[in-house]
Amino acid sequence: MAQLLAVVGGGDLSTHAVLALEALRKAAKRRNQPIALELRGAPGANPLPEAAIREAGAVLLVGPGDLGEGRFGSLRRARAAIEDVLTDVNGVLDRVLSGPGEAAAGAETGAKRIVAITSCPTGIAHTFMAAEGIQAAAEALGHTVRVETQGSVGARDTLTPAEIAAADIVLIAADTGVDRARFAGKRVYATNTKAAIRDGKGLIATALAEAQVQAAGGDAEAPAGPEAAERKAGAYKHLMTGVSFMLPFVVAGGLLIALAFAVGGIDAMAPGNAGTLGYALGQIGAKAAFALIVPALAGYIAYSIADRPGIAPGMIGGMLAANLQAGFLGGIAAGFIAGYTARFLNTHIRLPKTLEGLKPVLILPLLATTVTGLLMIYVVGVPVAAVLAALTTWLKGMQGASALVLGLVLGGMMAIDMGGPINKAAYASAAALLSSGVDAPMAAVMLGGMTPPLGLALATRLFPARFTPAEREAGGAAAVLGAAFITEGAIPFAAADPLRVIPSLVAGSAVAGALALTLGVTLKVPHGGLFVLPIPNAVTNLPGAVLALAAGTLVTAAAVGLLKKRPA
Repeated sequence: MAQLLAVVGGGDLSTHAVLALEALRKAAKRRNQPIALELRGAPGANPLPEAAIREAGAVLLVGPGDLGEGRFGSLRRARAAIEDVLTDVNGVLDRVLSGPGEAAAGAETGAKRIVAITSCPTGIAHTFMAAEGIQAAAEALGHTVRVETQGSVGARDTLTPAEIAAADIVLIAADTGVDRARFAGKRVYATNTKAAIRDGKGLIATALAEAQVQAAGGDAEAPAGPEAAERKAGAYKHLMTGVSFMLPFVVAGGLLIALAFAVGGIDAMAPGNAGTLGYALGQIGAKAAFALIVPALAGYIAYSIADRPGIAPGMIGGMLAANLQAGFLGGIAAGFIAGYTARFLNTHIRLPKTLEGLKPVLILPLLATTVTGLLMIYVVGVPVAAVLAALTTWLKGMQGASALVLGLVLGGMMAIDMGGPINKAAYASAAALLSSGVDAPMAAVMLGGMTPPLGLALATRLFPARFTPAEREAGGAAAVLGAAFITEGAIPFAAADPLRVIPSLVAGSAVAGALALTLGVTLKVPHGGLFVLPIPNAVTNLPGAVLALAAGTLVTAAAVGLLKKRPA
């Protein structure tokens, strides 16, 4: 078995580079694959010996920066982003050991025309940060790029058919499902938004080397390159696609209910107030927007799995879940049942070409909806409804230690990866609970999510010597983002010094979340930050919410000032 070489260059992400190196070492050991490793540019790094290079069969180049490629002559090589190694090291090794790799002559040389799509579940910060990462990297590498962002207000800078046709490669950096029907026949590479944010140059190099032709049909899960991170995401990506489509219903419904209370008082939605503006706003929010939360969640989970054939059975299954009192848990189950059923039927049902047109409009909706509906009614609905009822009862009745612990956990989750999978899991859970009438977790989540950028903004003012001039200037922007409940405003600070900054953020957010739930703070609105707190009846115990946010912000700022060293 020929030896594999791996060179990891972390640049500003030295901690991640070390983790990637260890992941490669352990994965290779499990497969009995000989491997020689080099951590490029790090103190105490050990360069690859010449003998190892001569005996190697391939080299894996991981991360940004100068990796010393000139040493490897005509040796077969492959590339990967650090994020890909950390999320799916086995997939990366599979590609290196089985694929043809990149010839030393460099098949991917010269300026390329790239089109890209970025998208994240909430469609706010990560969507546009990923777009900026791709644009900056492409410009630095001399490539032409056009990026379409699929954010919370829909697609912006939409790619035209002419731009797609002229492109050498399609790059998808998304944490949600993206419709690929328009890319049939093009070389496509898909990954997540973090890969674009952390290492745009490495991502583009990997995409140019490893993208594969998109099959016709545009299935959201059709093979389009190695897609290691996307395969790793699996169920999480499908769930986040559903959440991204669900959130506008939650936000609109929550704000309308809050406005109903502001206009008509706490009894605005009582039958005796029919005909008033407050009653009308309450009906729109509670009876229309909130009624569609679970069907939208289920429908778009199924869409992420099976593309368009999954939408109808998913939404119908979601409506059944709502009617069966199974709530968002039942909606999640319905979405996955409908999606995998529709995809299975779409794959295995073969019809003559003359009848193929019946499949998407008649056969798939009928069969997938029937299977999903029967399973929801006879198998899934009742036990899931019982679980949801028990969860709701516990959450509504929690106090003392249970409230403290839940607040600590939810607040800490919002800060640990600042918009990543852990953060989104906490937020999605709290947003979904709103549809079941449980609004305490949303208070812990929103206050915990606002704390990191606000705490860092305060730290840049209290401890200016701990920050570079650029970081001090970024403190003002972080304050605005924190006030708007955009946790990603803390990412630049955390990326520069993760071992000191991230624990500080987690500590402050955990304090904010714990205080919020201990003081009985609840929040009926799932987004907006400080700007929704003044709405009457949107927040229970507004002084407690302000106290929790202030305490968390101060803890974060003090911890950063204590732990962070002066810049060199």
